[in-house]
Amino acid sequence: MPETSQPVGSALSHIAGAWRDIAQSASRTLGLSNSETLVDKKSLKKMMESCLNGRGGEVSARMRTAELGQAYLEMDEEGRKLFITLLAKDFCASEELIKQAISEFESSRNEAERVIAAYHLRQAAMPGRLQLLTQFNALPNGVKFLVDLRNDLLGFKGKDPYLEALDQDLQQLLSSWFDPGFLDLVEMTWNTSAALLEKLIAYEAVHQITSWGDLKNRLDSDRRCYALFHPRMPDEPLAFVEVALVKGIARNVQDILDVEAPLGNSRDADTAIFYSITNTQTGLRGISFGEQLIKQVVQHLSHEMPWIKRFATLSPVPAFRSWLADLGKEFFRDAVTSEEMANLKKKTGAEEAKTAIFLCFQDKEWFENPELAELLSGPLMRLCVAYFLEKDAKGRALDPVARFHLKNGAQLNQINWLGDTSEKGIAQAAGMMVNYSYDLAEIEKNHEGFMNDGTVAMSARVRSHLKQLGGALGEETTLQRLRRSIIGGPRAEASSK
Repeated sequence: MPETSQPVGSALSHIAGAWRDIAQSASRTLGLSNSETLVDKKSLKKMMESCLNGRGGEVSARMRTAELGQAYLEMDEEGRKLFITLLAKDFCASEELIKQAISEFESSRNEAERVIAAYHLRQAAMPGRLQLLTQFNALPNGVKFLVDLRNDLLGFKGKDPYLEALDQDLQQLLSSWFDPGFLDLVEMTWNTSAALLEKLIAYEAVHQITSWGDLKNRLDSDRRCYALFHPRMPDEPLAFVEVALVKGIARNVQDILDVEAPLGNSRDADTAIFYSITNTQTGLRGISFGEQLIKQVVQHLSHEMPWIKRFATLSPVPAFRSWLADLGKEFFRDAVTSEEMANLKKKTGAEEAKTAIFLCFQDKEWFENPELAELLSGPLMRLCVAYFLEKDAKGRALDPVARFHLKNGAQLNQINWLGDTSEKGIAQAAGMMVNYSYDLAEIEKNHEGFMNDGTVAMSARVRSHLKQLGGALGEETTLQRLRRSIIGGPRAEASSK
C-alpha cells in the first residue's frame, strides 16, 4: 500500500494481564508452578525450550506460551531485542540435522527413498522457532502479538542475517494467515464503535484527521469508508480506504476534505474517488492488501450504486520535490519552452531553468501567487510525468504510490496542478496530485504490461505533457526514451512524425 501508519502505541499491553490469568489458571488446574518473569538470556532460553519440548497437553502448552508472551510484553526495548535475537540465533534450523538429511537424500537408491529423504530434508530445514511462533495462534490476540513482534523485529534487524531469516519466517507465517480469502470487508460508518473510529483517526497516514467533525465529514452520506479485518484481529483494521462520491473526476483534495462544503447527493454522483488508502500494521509489511481492498470496494459499490460508472483515485506524489532537487539541470532545460524560460529569467534573473524554479520555491507562499504559479505550472507538469517513468535501483517505478496502483492495473489518468496545497502537499510534491483510473476492462492488460516490462499505462492527456521534453539524455531523446515506457507510446510517436 501507498502508506503504512505506525502502530497506536503498544496495542497489546492490555492482554499481558489476560495471558497471566491463562498461565495462573493452568498452574492451578495442573498443579504447575508459574515461572518468574525474567529477562536474562538463560531464563528466556529455558522458557522457549519449555514451550517447544515441555511435556503435557494443550492446557500446559497454552500456559507456557502465555508465560513467554507475557514476559515479552512486560520487557523494555533492550529486553525485547534480547528476546528476538535469542529466538533468531538459538532456535534456527540445526546444521547437523540438515547435513544428515542431505546425506540421506544423496544416498537414496530409488524413487521411494528419495521422496522420503526429501521430506526429512524439509523437516530438518524447518527452524524450531517457527513451531514456537505458531503456538501463539492458540492464544487470545496471539496473532496480533506476532504482528507487533514483527514490527519490533523490523526496527531491530539491520543487516543481521539471523534476524533477517527470522523476519522471513514471520512474514511467511503471517502471509499464510492473512491470505485475502480470510479477510472481511466492513463498511465503517458514524455508528461504528467509538474504539474503532478512534483507530481510524490514529492510523490515517495520508490526510490527517484533525477532529471528530473532520471524521464525521468523511463518513457522511456522500462519502464511504471501508476496512479489511482478519477474524483473529476483529478490533484492528488491517487497511482502510476513504471514498468520495462525486460528479466528474476530483482534482483537489482540499475540496474533498472541506468540512464546510455542502453535502453532495450520492444519487447524482457518477464517480467514486479513492482519496486515502492506508495500511495500519507495520508488522504486516510486505503482505499487500491493496489489490484485494480496491477490487472488493469497486465490486461492492458497483452492486450498491450501479449509476457509479468511474472509479479513480486522488493520489499524492510523495517524493516529487526531492526527485526534482536531485535532477540534472539539463532535464529542467528540456522541460521549459523558450517563452517560459524568458519569463522565468525576467522574474528571477537566473540563466538556468532549475535555478529559476527553485528561486521561485523560496517564496513559501508561491502557490498562492498567481504569477509564480503560472510560471511554474507548465514545466512542473511535464517534469511530473517524467517522474512517473523513472525507475529505482531495482528497476521498479520510483514513486511508491504509483508502484502500488500501476501494479494493480490502474492507468495514470491525469496530473492535477496544485491538487494539494497543504503544508505536506507543497513540501513533498510541489502541490501535485494525480488521478489513477481503474477501468475494469483494462485492469488485467495494464497489470501484465507493468509487471512484464514496466510499461506505464497513461491517458492521452498525460502523454501530451511529454511533447515538450527534449534531448537531456544524450543520443536518445528524453521523449523517445519515455515513450517506450508507456502504453500507446510507439503509436503516439509514429503519429507525431
